Amino acid sequence: MLEITRIRTEKEAIIEGLKKRHFNAEPIINELLEKDEQWRKGKADLDSILSEMNTHAKNIGLLMKDGKKEEAEAAKTAVAELKNREAALKATVDQLDKDILQLMYQLPNVPNELVKAGKNELDNETVFEAGTTPVYDFEALPHWDLAKKYDLIDFELGVKVTGAGFPFYKGKGAKLQRALINFFLSEAEKAGYTEYIAPHVVNEASGYGTGQLPDKEGQMYHIPEDGLYMIPTAEVPLTNIYRDVILPSEDFSIKMTGYTPCFRREAGSYGKDVRGLNRLHQFDKVEIVRIEHPSNTAKALEEMMEHVKGLLEKLGLQFRILRLCGGDTGFAAAMTYDFEVYSAAQQKWLEVSSVSRFDTFQANRLKLRFKTADKKTQLAHTLNGSALALPRIMASLMENHQTADGIVIPEVLQSFTGFAKIN
Repeated sequence: MLEITRIRTEKEAIIEGLKKRHFNAEPIINELLEKDEQWRKGKADLDSILSEMNTHAKNIGLLMKDGKKEEAEAAKTAVAELKNREAALKATVDQLDKDILQLMYQLPNVPNELVKAGKNELDNETVFEAGTTPVYDFEALPHWDLAKKYDLIDFELGVKVTGAGFPFYKGKGAKLQRALINFFLSEAEKAGYTEYIAPHVVNEASGYGTGQLPDKEGQMYHIPEDGLYMIPTAEVPLTNIYRDVILPSEDFSIKMTGYTPCFRREAGSYGKDVRGLNRLHQFDKVEIVRIEHPSNTAKALEEMMEHVKGLLEKLGLQFRILRLCGGDTGFAAAMTYDFEVYSAAQQKWLEVSSVSRFDTFQANRLKLRFKTADKKTQLAHTLNGSALALPRIMASLMENHQTADGIVIPEVLQSFTGFAKIN
């Protein structure tokens, strides 16, 4: 959520910045600032009334002490009238406060200056590429055929038990999935991230804290009886650990990681692009989250990108990094880099990670602050990234490391799988 002080002082710059997203913020900001002016005037009037009430309250005691009963009664009448005015004005101010908050929830984050304007994925910039496309001397199979051939994943059983988008992993397929999770967590630990096992459901406040609500409410699985939501990513519970927290000093760099299943409705997804593991309603992911001093955000983002690059290099996968344009950048992000691996069997790029900086956008919602050297409070910065999301990594490993007689397991995974090849 953008800070109201920033909206007041940088109105035109924010409106111009949000045009990178093809988002017309002017009507919302104009209404917001009008209500903000009304709120500030109402708050000043309310403070004046409270001050006047306090003065009368003090005088009543003195008047009674001096035997000026009639004047004391007049003061009591004045206090009663002020209390009525205070109650009506407070109701107005509280409603304005709620209206302002709802308007602010509608404003996405302002893209970083490095983010270029654009409408969709066609306008994203490729900033890095590595690896080569495998060449086969046999007919390469897509992962859904490999899964069936080697009895690794049962998509039909998932449909029977739950529905489309909820596959069963079995045998060596399950072991490979578990090996990837352990490998990603092990690498995160080496990089200084503290591991958490987080809840798989969160309350509404947590959804609002990281920006999933109200923006993506229809994409989250909701449990209305309990007011809970199934998490779409470990980012939500991990970042919310620091909701309503004031860090005691400027000397901090918090690095967290966690494996969780993730749940997304993916409404409107259909066709060949969602076949097999390409798009699921439940999938596994290891997330990395950082909370940083604003001066360290750019460096932290680079470190997170290098971490994800290292994972893909160790897995022997061809990949590229895209800096997303304004129109393709997520609601809460100031800047996002997507990592895509190339699926040689499907002949297409598959997104496997997004690494984003949110600057103060999430921290403002979370009320996540730190104490400066002069004891003032300032908003922290948040970042997160997938390191990594498993379904498309699994698909790419199966497809890109297939041979005529099996699937070769990358060396870094073999100590976790207990086997070097699936055949």
